[in-house]
Amino acid sequence: MVRRIPDYEEIVGIQLFQKFFSRHPDAQLVLGFPKGLDLNSKEAFENPKFVKEAKLFVRNFIQMIDKALDMLGPDVEVLTEILLELGKRHVSYEVRPEWFPAFGRVLIEILEDALPAKIFTSEIKGDWIEVYGAISNDMIRGIQLFNAENGRK
Repeated sequence: MVRRIPDYEEIVGIQLFQKFFSRHPDAQLVLGFPKGLDLNSKEAFENPKFVKEAKLFVRNFIQMIDKALDMLGPDVEVLTEILLELGKRHVSYEVRPEWFPAFGRVLIEILEDALPAKIFTSEIKGDWIEVYGAISNDMIRGIQLFNAENGRK
């Protein structure tokens, strides 16, 4: 359903970044955006890097969700390994574990706003929360494993 939103990558990506960065402005630096960039300003919407990163993030995120759902069942152990490795890679991006739950809350808010209530039912919302929680928990564990293996806090 998200893919049916016209220009969903740009629309959803910008909304995700705006909401998330408004709550965690320090995360803007991870993607190379100046901390002072007003994400609700015309400047942000016209910033090609901001729009490009927002679209790319949503495209990659949706693909990851698709792959994760395809691997549920007999491939769940392989999925866990992939997500742990992905979490470890996020250390190099300076992603903080505490951002995952915050991002999940923003994601659910965006989905509630973007999709009709008859489609984004409480059951579907619960499913999204469960899937995102499982994915993010494995990625957080990957970050923690990387830090432990490398003597980092």
